[in-house]
Amino acid sequence: MIRDVYMGDIVMEQDTVTRQIETVIPPEFRGCITVREEGNIVYQKAMGYADFPNLIPNTVETKFATASAGKVFVAVGILKLIETGKLSLNSTIGDILPLDWHAIDTKITILQLLNHTSGIPDYFDESVMEEYEELWIDYPNYKIRSNKDLLPLFIVKPMMYPRGERFQYNNSGYVVLGLIMEQITGMEFDAYLKETIFIPCDMSNTGYYELDRLPAKCANTYIFDEVRNEYYTNIYSVDVKGTGAGGAYTTVLDIEKFWDNLLFGTLLSKESLNQMLNVQSVNGRSKYGFGIWLKELSDGSMLPFFQGDDPGVCLDSCYHREKNVLVTIVSNYHDDVWNIKWNILRDVFGINP
Repeated sequence: MIRDVYMGDIVMEQDTVTRQIETVIPPEFRGCITVREEGNIVYQKAMGYADFPNLIPNTVETKFATASAGKVFVAVGILKLIETGKLSLNSTIGDILPLDWHAIDTKITILQLLNHTSGIPDYFDESVMEEYEELWIDYPNYKIRSNKDLLPLFIVKPMMYPRGERFQYNNSGYVVLGLIMEQITGMEFDAYLKETIFIPCDMSNTGYYELDRLPAKCANTYIFDEVRNEYYTNIYSVDVKGTGAGGAYTTVLDIEKFWDNLLFGTLLSKESLNQMLNVQSVNGRSKYGFGIWLKELSDGSMLPFFQGDDPGVCLDSCYHREKNVLVTIVSNYHDDVWNIKWNILRDVFGINP
């Protein structure tokens, strides 16, 4: 769907960009793609089915699961608490959360949780575990409906490395950030995020929903069974409800609203935004701010993006600030959103990794 609100040369230019984008999107892609340039939608399309057996199509208003992309919301929520003086980057988990931390270092700071340098034991250590589904062999996923429900999966484990020593992507760290938001605000973390982010940004189709209580217009998420040659849903493969580590549902249109409010000053102060979008930790080519990945491009500029990857779920959303290009791609069949993103950026807008 193209929003033809301009006349003459501008519409023709939009049509050209649209055709260029079409050439790099595989015809078998299933999900939703939206591309904006200079604030104007130049491409917007939904493909595939939200409900495969009943042939209910995806639309731009479909709510998709987003996996770890939700960490960006948690980072904003924490930074807002810092702005109001209720936390600081140097606040420690031992001072905030009255838990028996066992062998976990209680001097881990908010900063180290945000930038993945805490060393806290990760309940899903992606360096040693291949599939998220492995978590639920001995601990059923239907038990996970809050941040505290994940504590048994990591609270008694040893530190992975001394706090602050290095970057290692860590899901437990963002679960703890979710617990900290709850402790400070007295609210469930998702209710706090709704009040401070989703409502102010008019993100009315974004929230943390339980898989057995999904609202209308949510896409089912599908995994392919190679043995039986058929698709099945991921309801036994992921947490029943999202946590600080991820699991929000949202639409591509709400993601656009989030970027606009984040980058143009209504969510965070300039100082907090600069902290979020500047490199806070590095591991080889991986660079991270707060809840945001940062990719250094060939021209030396930095591309901020957030992404999610769970069984059946994948999302990538980036904003090239210099060229004012926003690309968001989500699939509920785990199609390769990352390759499509780079093909659009490189082949259509000349943005090279």
